Amino acid sequence: MAIWEWVLEAYGRPGVPEAALKLQDEHGQNTSFLLWAVYAEAGDAGLLARGAAAARAWDAAALKPLRQVRRDLKPALPPFDDGARLAFRKEVNRLELEAERLLMETLAGLSDGRGGAGTLEALEAASAAWERPAPAAALAALAAALG
Repeated sequence: MAIWEWVLEAYGRPGVPEAALKLQDEHGQNTSFLLWAVYAEAGDAGLLARGAAAARAWDAAALKPLRQVRRDLKPALPPFDDGARLAFRKEVNRLELEAERLLMETLAGLSDGRGGAGTLEALEAASAAWERPAPAAALAALAAALG
């Protein structure tokens, strides 16, 4: 299964969106990077370092700016028409998802097949490769939700 299809299926599982967003919003993790690590069964420190560098660059250039615009457009912004604002916000959301897909596919291109790491092991290794590791309990919650 291609990575984007896998991510969409994984995100449809109960608890995955909540656990992933908690890791993103409360612990500064990149959920696309974490999910790629699980998909690739990545445990190799060199591979994870290359993936983290790519994800950080894309985060700064595309994902964080798009996410911030989407969030900033959530409340009403008088005198702007609400319908037009919400339509524009929807388009920004589409672009944010497209940016996440591009990141996931780029990360998938860095890995050759599966590395053999289990879900929690891959999440812990990826989180350690990020700027600051997330709490073990938050990673375990995502691992459990992923199954």
